[in-house]
Amino acid sequence: SHPALRTELAGIALRNPVGLAAGYDKNFEVLPSLTSLGFGYVIGGTVTQTSRPGNPQPRVIRYEQDESLVNAYGFPSKGLNNAVTELQSALPDTMAPVIASVSGLTIEEIVACHRGVEPFVSAVEVNISSPNTAGLKAFHDLNVLAELLDAINANRSKPLFVKMPPFPPDTAGGEEADARALILQMAATCTERGVDALTVANTQPIEDSRLAVGSGGLSGKLIFPAMLRMVKEMRDAVGNDIAINAVGGISSGRDAFEALSAGADTVQILTSLIYRGPGVVKAIN
Repeated sequence: SHPALRTELAGIALRNPVGLAAGYDKNFEVLPSLTSLGFGYVIGGTVTQTSRPGNPQPRVIRYEQDESLVNAYGFPSKGLNNAVTELQSALPDTMAPVIASVSGLTIEEIVACHRGVEPFVSAVEVNISSPNTAGLKAFHDLNVLAELLDAINANRSKPLFVKMPPFPPDTAGGEEADARALILQMAATCTERGVDALTVANTQPIEDSRLAVGSGGLSGKLIFPAMLRMVKEMRDAVGNDIAINAVGGISSGRDAFEALSAGADTVQILTSLIYRGPGVVKAIN
């Protein structure tokens, strides 16, 4: 609660710049408890329009020595109606701004989720980048992305965030440069369409035969260096017209400071909360 930690994100006043990333409280079931841990803001979800079971188990593997994990959840969700009910119940007892993560396989699904949750939260983050959900890559087409953002903008009144896919690893060869260029073009499209913040970035796609679906998204310390490079490049590309939320492997005050110094406005954590416990938020601050 030190005054030096106070900041804002897209006009939302925050007591500190440390947020909880989407994917921990998928159905908004423990928001008051999470906000009491000291977060500057908390993201719940990801919400889908109808209930979804997600991918078959096993769908989470821990890389304990590296304080990392790979997940292949695939958006398990109790659906939009349940999310609204939980939000209405929890919000009177929350101690920090709540943001909702939403997604879907069509523009219509995402717009429905956005309109359903927006009245109850401080902002909405649209997830178009989960590596565990088939169909989301359709929104990496610049024309489709622009159409989605235009549809959301037609009826939105609160800040809008977009969660970006990560840059591919340097080992991807020539494909890596093309993929990086596309992601930067996606960021430019978001900026042009008035998106308030980019969350940089989603988990890194990785194969692991122990998962039922054979692959998932890597998070935690192993992806921190790549996240830091992406934040720097993204800030250089978009300038100061849009906020950046850095997420990927942050587990200490030094990590958070490096991300903010690279150009981020806030940081988000999830995997470090699992490995280091609820005291990690206070420790980072």
